[in-house]
Amino acid sequence: MYKYKIDGGHPLKGTVRISGNKNAALPCIAAAMMATEAVILHNIPEIEDVNVMLDVCRSLGATVEKLANNTWRIDAGQASGTELPSALAAKVRASILFAGPILARFGRVQLPPPGGDVIGRRRLDTHLLALEELGARIEIDGTFQFVANKLKGADIFLDEASVTATENAVMAAALAEGTSFIRNAASEPHVQDLCRLLIAMGARISGIGSNILQIDGVASLHGADFTIGPDFMEVGSFIGLAAVSRGDLTIAGVNHDDLRMIKIGFAKLGITWSKEGDSLHVHPGQGLRVQTDLGGMIPKIDDAPWPGFPPDLTSIMTVVATQVEGTVLVFEKMFESRMFFVDKLIGMGARIVLCDPHRAVVSGPTRLRGSELVSPDVRAGMAMVIAALCAEGCSTIKNVYQIERGYERLTERLQALGAKIERLPE
Repeated sequence: MYKYKIDGGHPLKGTVRISGNKNAALPCIAAAMMATEAVILHNIPEIEDVNVMLDVCRSLGATVEKLANNTWRIDAGQASGTELPSALAAKVRASILFAGPILARFGRVQLPPPGGDVIGRRRLDTHLLALEELGARIEIDGTFQFVANKLKGADIFLDEASVTATENAVMAAALAEGTSFIRNAASEPHVQDLCRLLIAMGARISGIGSNILQIDGVASLHGADFTIGPDFMEVGSFIGLAAVSRGDLTIAGVNHDDLRMIKIGFAKLGITWSKEGDSLHVHPGQGLRVQTDLGGMIPKIDDAPWPGFPPDLTSIMTVVATQVEGTVLVFEKMFESRMFFVDKLIGMGARIVLCDPHRAVVSGPTRLRGSELVSPDVRAGMAMVIAALCAEGCSTIKNVYQIERGYERLTERLQALGAKIERLPE
């Protein structure tokens, strides 16, 4: 186990290149198990969640080979495994993403309960209902057991716009017999990436980017060579870090279309940037002042399914708001435990009122003090890193395994920008 030691108060300067989208890489790795030939995936982030998913592929009989930095070859042509190891499934919630691919290809799959972040109740019902609609029989007895002689196309209406349930349903439907519709589908950029990979493998999918997907099932899927898109969550994290550290940062390798709602959210805190090709530049001297709503009303930053503001950035915005003049309401609607980390920010000197598990009123600016912290999940952990980097004095963050599940080579990249951060054994 490792910890971060951070000496705050140093502006970040330079250029950082964005990693591949973690939330696209994980389902794409699972999808590779559906192909009868090798799938080559580029721009895969070097993070712990990816390592676990690749280990699951190996355990199911796939040959996994690293071709270069961030490039992996997964050949499941001779794979036949249908039971996920409990120890691996417990490490990452994305292990549920093997349900659709393995069931569709082999007619059965057994999954232990998935692990991952503890940020509130995270339902699996939508996954189960979608696969049942496609013809799966499901038994739950300590593990989830799915069986289907042959999946059949169906008209599915998801009871919530779940990203991973949409991904499971798309993958299963790709090898189902007949045509499927997925309505109230999630449409995040990572869902779009998965659909594009499946098309490259021979799937027939239309409606990408909308909340209605049509999938015409095919008999088999072949190999493909595919590049994962940039991680817009990481982009948002570095924008927030640049602003509150009073830095001068260029963020390279972004997709500006993914940032439209994120740009609106940051603008509410007086934070802007300029476009420079596939890069953006966060200039020093940001206004850092809350932009009130009409009539001087307190503005709200609230998350929603895509294309709304991403829930994974509400933790980041909460920290950023502590350094901004004015008051803002952060409303995290989707996970009832995600906002509980604010007690650590309050201990650092932040002025935050936690109204209930979903809403926090933040008033700033406040001078944060270095503190002893523990990362509860990926995004709150990164929020603590940002808080520590703009605080006075030294901070220690433990349980950084949680942060490194989602951010590639974080300490090395921050050090290159001038941050005073060390990764040390606990």
